[in-house]
Amino acid sequence: MQMPLLSQRSSVFVQADPYAVSGYVNQHVGSHCIRLPRAGHPQASLQHRTLASLDLCSISYGGSVRVTSPALESVYHLQVLLHGQCLWRGPGQEHCFAPGELLLINPDDPVDLTYSADCEKFIIKIPTRLLESACQEQRWQYPRQGVRFLQPRYRLQDLEGFVPLLSLLCQEAEARQTLPKVQAHYAQILAGKLLGLMQTNVQRDALGASAATFERIADYIERNLKHDIGCEELAQQARMSLRSLYGLFERNARTTPKSYIRQQKLQRIHACLSDPQSPVRNVTELALDFGFLHLGRFAQSYRQQYGELPSDTLKRRH
Repeated sequence: MQMPLLSQRSSVFVQADPYAVSGYVNQHVGSHCIRLPRAGHPQASLQHRTLASLDLCSISYGGSVRVTSPALESVYHLQVLLHGQCLWRGPGQEHCFAPGELLLINPDDPVDLTYSADCEKFIIKIPTRLLESACQEQRWQYPRQGVRFLQPRYRLQDLEGFVPLLSLLCQEAEARQTLPKVQAHYAQILAGKLLGLMQTNVQRDALGASAATFERIADYIERNLKHDIGCEELAQQARMSLRSLYGLFERNARTTPKSYIRQQKLQRIHACLSDPQSPVRNVTELALDFGFLHLGRFAQSYRQQYGELPSDTLKRRH
């Protein structure tokens, strides 16, 4: 498949030891192991560029190779097959990818791929935080368990405008003059395009649409508890007036938005202080981390909600 992606200007390895290429990939693209055939001396090649928070690479191992990993942990992989074949094994299923097909791998998905000797792939490493940022920008509800791509396999010809976008990413990554804001903009476009085109667990109803619920606003608060969340920010996120926002909280929580946020912060702090596995060094540091700058008022509010001082909660877990 002919696609104007990374050029030879991005070459890092040309006809090199596959294990050297694998070591570089482990450092920059994703942790994995490779198994090569005992016979022969395959020669691997790799092009690599960074673009804002993305890593772009084209890779060929020059021989039949099996690539495995228990999980990618904090990144997603978008893999486009350019040449040859690649056998993908997933939970209870497998598929032999042909040129022009795309594979999406979630952070917790095990990786089991077998490349043909003539296989060449274009891979984009996408950090989880970029998809979270795209959800916030589009005002889509970010899932509690993180974004998951529900279908791993796609054909590029079915994804409108996706091939030109990949080409633009590579052109910008290879540009002689680096423009960080432009690169970040391109990365954000890719994330939004993925969430818009692919099947995911993201609910793309706007937070403030007519079907907006208290649960969605509460989820936004929970994900941003360490930030200073004001009523104006909540109203803007929910796309409703302050009066409507106060009415929504009165109906669903029997309190004001400000009081609800304080209660949720105290609840999270109480959980941290109570959990022996939570790395808490002292109460002051934890309180400041959640935005309680007046420690006396914090201790008083905590005592009113839980009947004891936060220091007492911390002592009881030891």
